[in-house]
Amino acid sequence: MSKFVSFITAGDPSLAKTKEFIGILSEHSDFVEIGLPFSDPIAEGEVIQQASERALRNGVTPAQVFDMLQTLDPARRGKLVILTYANTAFSYGYSRFFGRCADCGVFGAVIPDIPYEERGEAAGYAAQHGVHLITMIAPTSAGRIQTLAKEAGGFIYLVSSMGVTGVRSEFSDDLPGIVAQIREVTDVPVMVGFGISTPEQVKAVGAFADGAIVGSAFVRIIAEHGADSAPHLKKFIKELTGNGPVPIG
Repeated sequence: MSKFVSFITAGDPSLAKTKEFIGILSEHSDFVEIGLPFSDPIAEGEVIQQASERALRNGVTPAQVFDMLQTLDPARRGKLVILTYANTAFSYGYSRFFGRCADCGVFGAVIPDIPYEERGEAAGYAAQHGVHLITMIAPTSAGRIQTLAKEAGGFIYLVSSMGVTGVRSEFSDDLPGIVAQIREVTDVPVMVGFGISTPEQVKAVGAFADGAIVGSAFVRIIAEHGADSAPHLKKFIKELTGNGPVPIG
């Protein structure tokens, strides 16, 4: 049974609604990935970039997001993953940033623009606070896939194809082979993301990996329906998963 990670951008359309949406998505997700609004999210496609812009226009800050996460039902603790960028975490102060993550029950953090060779400082502070710094592996990582995988904790974020986030119809043909290489050195769960948006794609990914990450498709629903997105998110995630979450042990 495949695992599932859903993604939304914090503060779009408001932090109060983000809290509501986390409650809905967490019922059918092993993790809910929360994107901190950022002015230049280089790994994101247009849909998520626009969500960040809307949240920033609302004046949403990382501190406000952490304050909101601390008010979540305790049952949601441990099911949260933060997506941010190096400048945000560095400016906040790595120790303070990961400390706040820990206070909110955050399982892990994804920071796409920190190269593997430069992750040492951030990884050290994350480990001090019991937060996993999630490793990303892309199809272009050939030659060092196993090096990256050996250092991974929490789960591995396997990028489905080159480019930025966004709905796609085709993915790299190398993904099953990459997962096989990862399996030789670690049993950390491998979750495939970037572009997955249909039940068929979720099922296909589950045939060779541990699960799927879906982001832009949820963010697009929120862009369309705004504060009234709750029933649409609930319907869509049930279609995608077909069942409840499968805890990562």
